Amino acid sequence: MREIAFDTETTGLNPNDGHRLVEIGCVELVNKVETGREFHRYLNPDRHIPSEAEAVHGLSIHFLSDKPRFPEIVADLLEFIGDSPLIAHNAHFDFGFLNWELAACGYDPICLSRMIDTLALARTRHPGAKHSLDALCTRYGIDRSQRIKHGALLDAQLLSQVYVELSGGRQIGFSLAADPGIGAAIQATAPAVDRPIRAPRPHAASDEELARHAAFIATLVAPLWTELSAAA
Repeated sequence: MREIAFDTETTGLNPNDGHRLVEIGCVELVNKVETGREFHRYLNPDRHIPSEAEAVHGLSIHFLSDKPRFPEIVADLLEFIGDSPLIAHNAHFDFGFLNWELAACGYDPICLSRMIDTLALARTRHPGAKHSLDALCTRYGIDRSQRIKHGALLDAQLLSQVYVELSGGRQIGFSLAADPGIGAAIQATAPAVDRPIRAPRPHAASDEELARHAAFIATLVAPLWTELSAAA
C-alpha cells in the first residue's frame, strides 16, 4: 500500500487571512516502509513573512524571492502524491493550506477521506500525554537532533517514522515477505550463504562425569532437596 507523509510551512495560520505556503515536503511509503522517493519545494509566497513565522521555520522572503510559485509546481506535486492517502500531523491545518492553493489554481481540492492525522492517532493511543511531533519522536526514540527549526521535508521524514510507530511499530516489517515483489527483491540482494551440515554433538554426561557428580553430592551436608523430598 502506497502512502505519502507530508508537511508544510506557511507565512501564518490561516489562508483565508492571506497567508500562503512557503515550503512543502513529501515522503513516499510503501507497506509502511520509506522508499527513498521524496518531493520537496520552497515556494515564493508573493508577500512578506511575519517575524513570528520566520522564527519558526527560518525562511525569509529574501531566500524565497527566486523560488517558484505554487502554480509552477502544482502539476509535479499532484503527480507525486497521486491518489495515495496523505499523512500529516494536525492534518486539517496542512490540508487547509494545500486545498486553498489548489483552488486558487483552479484544481479540485483533495478529499478529506484521504487524510490520515497522526495527531488524532497519537491522542487515541496515548491519552493525556504530549502529542507534538517532538514529543512523539522522544517517546519512540526517533533522532530529531537536526530539527533546530521546522522544515517541511525533515518534518515529513520524522513524521513517516512516527506514523510507523503509531501504526504498530517496526515489527510490521515482518509481513513484507508476504509481498511477492518485496520478497523477490530481498532474495535477489541477499548474499548466498554456504552452511555445511555438521553431525550433532553429544550432550549426555559420560560415566566419569556422572561418577564425579555423585562424589560431589555425597560431600553436601543436609542439601535442601532432601528436606523438600521429606516434606513431600
